[in-house]
Order: sequence, then C-alpha cells, then structure tokens
Amino acid sequence: MDPISSLVSFILFIVLLGIFFFRFRRRREELEIVPLHEDWESWKWQILSFVLPKSELKNGWKKFKKTLKERENKRAPTLFFLDFDGDLKATEVDRLRHEITAVLEAADSELDEVFVRVSSGGGTVQDYGLGATQLARIRQKGLRLVVGIDTIAASGGYLMACVANRILAAPFAIVGSIGVIAQVPNFHRLLKRWDIDYREYTAGEFKKTISYLGEITPKGEEKFLEQLELTHRFFKSFVHQYRPNVDIDRLATGEFWYGQKALELGLVDEIQSSDEYLMKRYQEGYQVIKIKYLPKKNWAQKMSEGMVTVLEKKLWKWLSQA
Repeated sequence: MDPISSLVSFILFIVLLGIFFFRFRRRREELEIVPLHEDWESWKWQILSFVLPKSELKNGWKKFKKTLKERENKRAPTLFFLDFDGDLKATEVDRLRHEITAVLEAADSELDEVFVRVSSGGGTVQDYGLGATQLARIRQKGLRLVVGIDTIAASGGYLMACVANRILAAPFAIVGSIGVIAQVPNFHRLLKRWDIDYREYTAGEFKKTISYLGEITPKGEEKFLEQLELTHRFFKSFVHQYRPNVDIDRLATGEFWYGQKALELGLVDEIQSSDEYLMKRYQEGYQVIKIKYLPKKNWAQKMSEGMVTVLEKKLWKWLSQA
C-alpha cells in the first residue's frame, strides 16, 4: 500500500473512532451548586467598603471572620433552594426529581429545610400529579418543605404547592384554580360536508369517549364528563389531604385568587416573597444553597442551540435597525 493510501486510511480510522466516541460515550449529568449566602456576603462587604469609615469597616470585618471561623467547626443548618418553572406538560419535573434525589442524599432532617419556588399556571393532570409526588418525597424523608409563590401557582401549580408544610405567596401572586378543564375541537361536521369518511375501531365500550374526528355521541360525552368530574374529585381530595382546614367544596370552583385573599381563604400561610424568606433564613444562620440539575448535552445539541442563539441575535439586531 502506498504512503498516501495509508495516510487516508489512518485519517478515516481516526474520524470513525471520533464519531463512535461522541455517539456512544456515556453522557454524564451535572449538578450546579450555588452557595447564595456566600454571594450575599461578598456583595455586602463590597458595598460596605464604600460606605463605612475604615476603622468601622476593620472592626466589622474582624467580627465577620470570627463568625466564619465558628462555622468551620460546626455543621450549619442549610436551606436547599430549588426552582420549578412549569409548562403545560410539566417538563421541568424530570429535572426536579434529580434535584430532589440529590438533596435527600445530603440533607439532615434535624437541621435542614427545602425551599421550592413554584411558578406554573398548570397543565396535564398526570404530569403535575407526578410533580406533586416528587415534592411529597421531601416530607416523607422528614424534611421541612416550604413553597414560595411569587407569580402564579394555579391548577396543577397549586396541586404541587399544596404538598408543602408551609406556603408563602407574594401579595399579587395568583393562587388556586382548583378545577379541571378539557378542550376538544371536533372536525366531524367538516369531514361530513366534504364527503370524507372517517372510521374509528375500538374494543371496549368506552375505549374512546370523544375524539377530534369522530361523531360525538350523547353517551360518549356523558362518559367523558363523568371522567372529568372524577378527576376533579381526586384533585379536591389531594388538596384536602395536605390542607385539611381549607373549605375545599367552597374553593374548588376553578376560581383563582390573589395572594392576600388566598391567605384569608387558607390556601397559603403567609404573605411573603421568596427573596424575603431566603434572606430571613440567611440572617437566622442558615446556609442558602441553590441546586440545579444540568443534563449533559451532546455536541449536536450544543451546536444547534448555538446556531439558534446567533440567529436570534441577528433577528433582534435587524428588528432594532428596522
């Protein structure tokens, strides 16, 4: 074999080896751990260095260093802070379950606390039900769970929030909407008008109660509404399990309320923003650690996201010029 052919064969081998490596290597996930209390302390002293006289700053710094020294010899109570920003399919639940698993492995039920900031207007029952079950794991482990609602925790969002030992809400946060909704467009009459036949084959009387294309029969609609009502009863029962003092029949009308009214109705326990609560715990001696699960992305995902980012920047630049 001539030298050029050997070189080409070697290069092809290296390329194939690289493709195999990127395609089949195990992608490890990462956990981002941010000690917020350290950031706050750093910011505080940056500002004080401009505000305080040098003598006062020196004395304050000595006291602070002494406090740090004491912490080194003693396990400080820790507040683990998780964020949940929900969409219709509650896709963040997959990330949340990994974060909870990590916290449960490290937390001390005698000292520590878990704080989850929930922001969601709800979505599919099964996905938010799983989210609520994940939060319930925290309480089952004996840890205190606090949920903060800064903007909205309605429907499925409240289904998750109600699991907490204590619920905080900002004054204008939207809370509640304990109800169930189903919206089903039906194109049967349109198909009929265009003489398009549609056949649906099922085994089991109520395998399909209503569909997008088939004719909606009174019997099928009745069964569908029955299933919807059953889901609502299950929702009410779940909330009542964790909030037994709430008048569930009165409040499970699908209505929502702002934070202050939600407090009067017993849906939340205190009017307070998440930031207020985190700072309060920090001042009480807690370490405040934010936990975020970061799934490892392969090179193709990174490249596609990079291209999207570049295109977005170009678009915004073009729009601003226009």
